[in-house]
Amino acid sequence: MKCILAVNGGSSSLKCGLYEPGTSVPQLRYRFKLGDALGTPELSITGGQGEKLALLHPDFSQIASSQRHLMALTLVLDWIDENLPDCSIEMVGHRVVHGGQLFSAPVRVDDELIEALHQLSPLAPLHQPFNIELIQACRARLPGLEQVACFDTMFHAGQSSLERQYAIPARFTQDGIQRYGFHGLSYDFIQHQLATQGLGLGHSLICHFGSGASMCAVKDGHSVASSMGFTAVDGLPMGSRCGNIDPGVLLYMQRHYGLDIEALEQILNRQSGWLGVSGISSDMLELHCSASDAAGFAIDMFCYRAALEAGRLSAAMEGLDRIVFTGGVGENDADIRGRIGKRLAWLGVKLDAAANTAGDTLISHPDSRIEVLVIPTHEGAMIAQYCHEMPG
Repeated sequence: MKCILAVNGGSSSLKCGLYEPGTSVPQLRYRFKLGDALGTPELSITGGQGEKLALLHPDFSQIASSQRHLMALTLVLDWIDENLPDCSIEMVGHRVVHGGQLFSAPVRVDDELIEALHQLSPLAPLHQPFNIELIQACRARLPGLEQVACFDTMFHAGQSSLERQYAIPARFTQDGIQRYGFHGLSYDFIQHQLATQGLGLGHSLICHFGSGASMCAVKDGHSVASSMGFTAVDGLPMGSRCGNIDPGVLLYMQRHYGLDIEALEQILNRQSGWLGVSGISSDMLELHCSASDAAGFAIDMFCYRAALEAGRLSAAMEGLDRIVFTGGVGENDADIRGRIGKRLAWLGVKLDAAANTAGDTLISHPDSRIEVLVIPTHEGAMIAQYCHEMPG
């Protein structure tokens, strides 16, 4: 069986999938998901229909945190070698978070690309280094195999200058300081799913909610605006990222607390968001389980900010026909969906409580002016599709 391997490395996770190319859309045959790579990792292996094949608990206690993604990838490739002798990996596709101004379409991997990705690493310090290391590991383990980089920023490349540019001196804009937007592979996948249902046109607000959370205004299939900006720290408060913040706060923190750049970056990326507000966890499920007032406030803040962003993004595309929830939190957290839906009642949003609790695909009430959907995202499928469509 010839396969495409899709590799998706997050800040603390690794997702891989084996896809069999078909006449149109590659079909998922095996999925590998490693969670909590920096804590107590667990690697689940499932078949294409979700059947459980293996659950591994690797001991990474003696492995440096910077090397754990590589060890996880080694586990995945070793399992494939040992259990799928008839599987022939023909191509590897990688999720790369930041493409900057250079990359607005998938690109074949070579030494020149690797160097360009290193130059972009400061724009996505939580993710880009891991993305590069996983590409390099695949090149070493599978030498000579064609590899393709697929960028989270490329779905947003067509946004207008009004959306992209900051009100800063033009020389900085010309150097690439602008809004880029992220989670593009997820948004692209959801847009494809909407198109297959005859919903590809109109005004769609797609909410990708996980420990990294963002929202995107998609008008007639094209990204118009998104909550994330120059980096993936912007926008909504996330698991450990602060989201929108007055730049003056950062200047004050540097001056008043004597913080250097590294300390400030650590606070904004790893100590803020749900974790910073609650003082408990960056995991939404843990916050729901906590009786702490601070945990409840962190949840309320996220829903409030998401509702505010929905208003901005609806204005950007001059209308709203539907809302789509996706991502780990968006797909599974009925309480979050319900709170946000309630705050958007003024827009004509009305959820069907029973459908929302059940996690149905359509969760809006028949009387709702805005259609509300829950659609699972599948970034790996989008990566495989891009690889499949690469010109020869």
